[in-house]
Amino acid sequence: MPYPNVFQPLDIGSCTLPNRIVRAAHSTGATGEELIAYHEARARGGAALTILQIAGVHPSSPTDIPVFADRVLPFYEEIARRIHAAGGKVFQQLWHAGAAVEQRSIRNFRQPLAPSAIPSPMAGTVPRELDPAMIEELVGAFAIAARRCEEGGLDGVELHGAHGYLIGQFLSPATNLRDDRYGGSLENRTRFLREVLAAVRAETSPGFPVGVRISADDQIEGGIRPEEAAAIAKLVEPHIDFLDVSLSSYWRFHRLLSTLDEGLGYEVPTSEVVTKAVEVPTIVTGRITTLDHAEHLIKSGAADLVSIVRGMIADPELVTKARDGREREIRPCVGTSVGCVARFMVAGKMRCVVNAAAGQETKMPFEPADRVAQPKRVLVAGGGPAGLEAARTAALRGHEVVLYEMTGELGGQVRMAASVPPRSDLGAITAFLADELDRLGVRVKLRSAVDPEVVAEEKPDELIIATGTTPRRGFQISAPSKPVPGAERPHVFTSWEVLGFGGRAAVDRTAAVFDDTGTFEAISVCDALLAAGAEVRLLSRHEQIGAAIPYPAATVEASRERLFAGPLSFTPAVALREITPASVVTRDLGTGIQRSFNADTVVIVSYHDCNRELADWLHAEISDHLPFNMRLVGDVNGTNSIMAAIHAGARAGREI
Repeated sequence: MPYPNVFQPLDIGSCTLPNRIVRAAHSTGATGEELIAYHEARARGGAALTILQIAGVHPSSPTDIPVFADRVLPFYEEIARRIHAAGGKVFQQLWHAGAAVEQRSIRNFRQPLAPSAIPSPMAGTVPRELDPAMIEELVGAFAIAARRCEEGGLDGVELHGAHGYLIGQFLSPATNLRDDRYGGSLENRTRFLREVLAAVRAETSPGFPVGVRISADDQIEGGIRPEEAAAIAKLVEPHIDFLDVSLSSYWRFHRLLSTLDEGLGYEVPTSEVVTKAVEVPTIVTGRITTLDHAEHLIKSGAADLVSIVRGMIADPELVTKARDGREREIRPCVGTSVGCVARFMVAGKMRCVVNAAAGQETKMPFEPADRVAQPKRVLVAGGGPAGLEAARTAALRGHEVVLYEMTGELGGQVRMAASVPPRSDLGAITAFLADELDRLGVRVKLRSAVDPEVVAEEKPDELIIATGTTPRRGFQISAPSKPVPGAERPHVFTSWEVLGFGGRAAVDRTAAVFDDTGTFEAISVCDALLAAGAEVRLLSRHEQIGAAIPYPAATVEASRERLFAGPLSFTPAVALREITPASVVTRDLGTGIQRSFNADTVVIVSYHDCNRELADWLHAEISDHLPFNMRLVGDVNGTNSIMAAIHAGARAGREI
């Protein structure tokens, strides 16, 4: 069998896991049947253990899973039954936010509770310092919550002591300033956790698995470092059945929930300082997306269990496909955090950039389950992510599909984005889709544009137009009717030319990039210019880098740190006034104050033109008697998002 270490059973207390792949706790925004269906799909796909998202143990820190009340029991009974039937085990992560409670409204405001009056940087509210009676109440709340988990049929519990929540706030010398028996020395700072563990043991059956999640480094000035985290692990080891090691806290949020700026397995070098200090089974996490990587980590002794969360959001069947030797059929996670993290934080519901069905399992199967009785001829114009996804999905359902791509390679603008090393992992999704077209027998014609003659020759029943966009030269939204004076000069380029597509920019010593959109496009241009040796000034209409990207604290901060580590400066809230042979003149938005910056190379990153020529011609010439259905998907509709493109392609392929 491939991956012999991954597919080795493991006992945690009285619970036997069939393999070593875990899905660590993560919030989804789903509740009830939606949440059950989401986890059930991934248990069916081979995950040995699901650790459910945070459950607040006390009314002072409520969550979607109300583990502090008996009304949670029917939910537990149903999710346990379904995950067990799918072949997996299920634990609950028990949690209290401490100072990190976010107040959703003034009306429901309650002062947070914490070891010391240290605000969490993401919440910004000064908490009330816990007195001994409150501490005793919270210890009891953890214990009663654990008992409910066992009564509900769950297989174990994990205490959340990582990421700067209540237990972590007691553990860290940066957030625990107490001078009583719960503060000061390491023994005192671990006292709350040890009391919780003792109380949980007293309320649950012998052998019922109890573990702890801690941060190997909480990334706070004066906080926990790996050696101290290892000492904490040794202190609590006699009282736990497993140890789950993570990284960071709200003080450096993007390292807690990584983006593709972080390397694969980026947490492991820090985590294994802790995992190797204990004998109980250990879990590591952090951009581990393949069973090959998991096999290596287990074999090396870095951990006994490996968490693959986002990899199984992208493809819930990842484990079974890899076990069966079908790795090339695994839909890859590209690590942007835009769907799974940012959309949850902004909209309250998790989605996935590359998997349109993630979080919607009650409405949409991962793969289309229906095959058509009467196959249609489907012509797809455009080989970017929208066209590739539409072609694949239609082919899966039995349609006869042909895809035309104007350039010599598939991938569309993802190819450009992936050409910059920090974002190279983006190319995995279009490479996967291209492989799938080959596997499914889709005809692909490269260097071939779709025009009216091609449409007449192919005689499609369905035409999917996914022709994307093209940069609009000299445009800025602050003065939409006036081309930027000087934009026609030979040292002024588009992002495509900087990235080597449709021409090549001549990069000189000093470069100015004007960011009109607030997306990753300008960030990638800056990366490319810095790599070429230029000093870069990023000028933006927006107040911050990547302002239009959802939840920048999670999605953009790593890029910002990387850019500012090089010779880059940032000027916010400006528009372009003029480009001269040696400078860029800006005007401050609002005040109109003009400034001048030296620049030998200038790049304007603004909104693109939609390539609608084919659709517009068909509408104008033969709209009354089109012999086929026509759909426009992806950026040709004016969007600028890989997620929007892939989801639109998936919908189109499922609707035909």
